[in-house]
Amino acid sequence: MAQNCQGGLVMREVAIVGVGMTRFGRLEMTNVEMFSVAGKEALLDAGLAPRDIQALFVGNVFATFEEGQSNLAPFLASDLGMKHIPAIRIEGACASASLALREAFIWVASGAYDLVMAGGTERALAMETPLATRTFAMGSDSRYEASTGITFPGVFAMMAHRYAYKYGLPLKTLKEHMASVAVQNHLHALDNPKAQFHRAITTEDVLTSPMIADPLQLYDCCPFSDGAAAVILAPFDQARHLVKKPVRITGVGQASAGPLYTHPDITRVLARERSAYQAYHQAGRTPKDIDICELHDCFTIAQIVATEGLGFFDFGKGSQAAADGESGRKGTIPINPSGGLKAKGHPIGATGAAQVYEITQQLREEAGSRQIPGAKIGMTDTLGGDLMICCNLILEV
Repeated sequence: MAQNCQGGLVMREVAIVGVGMTRFGRLEMTNVEMFSVAGKEALLDAGLAPRDIQALFVGNVFATFEEGQSNLAPFLASDLGMKHIPAIRIEGACASASLALREAFIWVASGAYDLVMAGGTERALAMETPLATRTFAMGSDSRYEASTGITFPGVFAMMAHRYAYKYGLPLKTLKEHMASVAVQNHLHALDNPKAQFHRAITTEDVLTSPMIADPLQLYDCCPFSDGAAAVILAPFDQARHLVKKPVRITGVGQASAGPLYTHPDITRVLARERSAYQAYHQAGRTPKDIDICELHDCFTIAQIVATEGLGFFDFGKGSQAAADGESGRKGTIPINPSGGLKAKGHPIGATGAAQVYEITQQLREEAGSRQIPGAKIGMTDTLGGDLMICCNLILEV
């Protein structure tokens, strides 16, 4: 069956036939070695050989700083035994792997390729905190933002203050609601063997942790992480003969926005709202159809704002919904059953593919103790830079 893609073109249906992922955290491997681990797992999952893959799209942001290695993609393809295929590195800050997946989707949907691997790899912990903080800030505007001391914790701290003011919430109340996000995601990560953190935390732990950028405290922030993830895509008609339960990609979206100082309201991520609309429209779905979502919780306030921007809760209501457990495993919309960026970890070039890895496992009913019963439609949401780029995917069985 063909599907309508953006621009009105009728294209082939595309499905996921293989996924692979390293554990996240501090890994004593290079970017090439990490991606090879994830890629081999994806090939084994799909029952394919390296020679079957026709193209590689990989997200990576900082290999030049991490290892002094540019031109990364051909080395990844070679190490996996995928000789002489087109191999392309894609950089879109934290959304890099999702952009790689969207690109792979388009190439398979168009009929140009049948079997494509996409994913990402990042070795952020090799840089240590001072250099990592500096390089991460390069994802913001270098003229008027990074050069004046803007960091991502600072941006999302401003978002939290604006959210509290806009919706008339005492800052103390918002901080307690944000803490519930951290507590929930750490709880989810306990059941994820590949997560960076396996420690439950309490609201008190969050509210007494060191201040990072007022009002964000240490446990409001995701960690730096090493890790890689890989996904193999195929036409749906072919996928049905490769795996028992192919997971279709039914909607994709991507949008961008200008520098932060051009945004009229930083509690509304316009790139996300436009990207999500594209994905919903292509899939013929609405927010109410989504059973499960892996979204970009780089900070606890980011998860709250994302649940609103994706349409799961009304604007201004996501904070209370988080506090009420509406985004927990038994809530109205389970969010980040993997533990999210907050507890699973955030190797920025790999994050989007890791989100797809989790949704694929959930839809296949292979998520073990973190399985969300009855999940049939899932969504991923990956934000890049300081609100400047977003990519969304909708997956279905």
